[in-house]
Amino acid sequence: MAEEKHSLEYLRSLKLPRHVAIIMDGNGRWAQKRFLPRVAGHKSGVDTVRQIVQMTGDLGIEVLTLFTFSSENWRRPPAEVNLLMDLFLSALEREVRKMHENGIQLRIIGDTSAFNEKLQQRIREAEALTKNNTNLVLAIAANYGGQWDITQATRKVAARVERGELSAMAIREEDIRRELCLSDLPEPDLFIRSGGEKRISNFLVWQLAYTELYFTDILWPDFDHKAYAEAILSFTSRQRRFGQTGDQVAKANNA
Repeated sequence: MAEEKHSLEYLRSLKLPRHVAIIMDGNGRWAQKRFLPRVAGHKSGVDTVRQIVQMTGDLGIEVLTLFTFSSENWRRPPAEVNLLMDLFLSALEREVRKMHENGIQLRIIGDTSAFNEKLQQRIREAEALTKNNTNLVLAIAANYGGQWDITQATRKVAARVERGELSAMAIREEDIRRELCLSDLPEPDLFIRSGGEKRISNFLVWQLAYTELYFTDILWPDFDHKAYAEAILSFTSRQRRFGQTGDQVAKANNA
């Protein structure tokens, strides 16, 4: 029974999340535990990404957002940052054609202007190639921060006020929401963080307001099919209330 509940067939029979967001933590610690350089953990983590993207698409989940490089990660040792940039570039060059063949739409969210021109060009090419694909939206958060996201959205709304298109007192939550990254997609239903830490680390701060949170001690390179299935099973066992009482939700579900 344990193996059956982790199967794609069984998981597909459940009410699955439409959008899963993941902080892929623990690459460096995975490498250090094996007396390897930290970059070995990041490289192994790319293999895990490939598996999780495949499983997400196989389950029919609409959106997968992965936090690959935060705006705070520039504080890491320069050698590690450079290696992460090289990994990002090589992954784009190696994987995008396969994503396109599998009907995956790739989006990069974050302040990409901080990247070198070659990486920016590859991002533009990858997004252009895959923009009409509909099997899965894969959003990669790179040089992204939730506070940055809200700030850039607020600036756009403020510009509308300056132009006289909107009064300050008329600003609604929806005015800000529509300027956020991924505003045209469903907000995350399930947030997963590997690696044992229990915080969201400035990831999709606005968008995670009503998201179900799931934390695991498993380090990202070891986050396999079974670990992903366990996170999804945890989600499907929860009652999402959105401010209502449990009785109200149960009554609505049974109506």
